[in-house]
Amino acid sequence: MLRLLPEWCLAKEIATTLELSGDQGMIVSAVGILLCAILGYLLGSLNSAIIISHALLRRDIRAHGSKNAGTTNMLRTYGTKYAVLTLVLDMLKGALAALIGYLIFHMGGAPVAGFFCVFGHMFPIYYQFKGGKGVATTAMVALMLDPWVFLVMLGVFVVITAGTRFVSLASVMCALLYPLLLHAFIPGGWTVLMGLLTTAFVVFMHRENIKRLLAGKESKISFSKKKKTETPSSGGEE
Repeated sequence: MLRLLPEWCLAKEIATTLELSGDQGMIVSAVGILLCAILGYLLGSLNSAIIISHALLRRDIRAHGSKNAGTTNMLRTYGTKYAVLTLVLDMLKGALAALIGYLIFHMGGAPVAGFFCVFGHMFPIYYQFKGGKGVATTAMVALMLDPWVFLVMLGVFVVITAGTRFVSLASVMCALLYPLLLHAFIPGGWTVLMGLLTTAFVVFMHRENIKRLLAGKESKISFSKKKKTETPSSGGEE
C-alpha cells in the first residue's frame, strides 16, 4: 500500500535542500534509519491489550488467562468486543509505524519502523518489557509493505485456524512464511532482513506454544458465542 504514495521522504528532502553528499549524506541516512527504529519501537510499546484492560476494565490482562497481552487472551478472558478492539488498535499501530518509516526514509525506513514496532509490542518499554507476541502488528506491517504478502498470510492463517483451531500454529506458520513472501514480492535484502528478524522474534515469543503443540497440550480457540470468563488458560497465543 505504501507504494501507492508519492515517492517523498524526509531524509532525501533534507539532503537535497542542504545539498549534502558523501559522508554528510550517509550521516543523514543513518540518522533517518535510527529515527525510524526509535519511533517504531516507542509506538509499538503502546500495548493495546494492556491499555484497554487497564482503562476500560480496571485490570491487567497479564494477570489473567494465559497472561499474554494479546488478542487471543483478550478474547478468552474478556470476550469478543475487547478482543476486536485490541486487534484493531494493534494493527493500526503497525500501519502507522510503517507509514512513519516511509515518510522518513521511503521503502528503506518502512520495514525498519515496522520491525521495531513489532519488537516494541513484544517488549514494551512502558510495561516492564512484558507485552504480546506481535502477530497482528506484523500482519498490518505486511499489508503496508505489500498487500499480496498480507493476503497470502491471511489465507494461510484462516485455513490453519479453521482446520485446527490452534491460533498459535497458524501464527507460527505465517511468521515462517513472512520473509519468503517478502523476498518473492519485494526483492531487496534490507526488507527481507527485517522480515527474518520479525520471524525469529515471533517464533521465540511462541516457544511455549510450540512446546505444548508438540506435547498435544495446546489450547484450541473456541468459535462459540459462549461468554468468556477469567479462568486461567494453558494457552498463550497472540
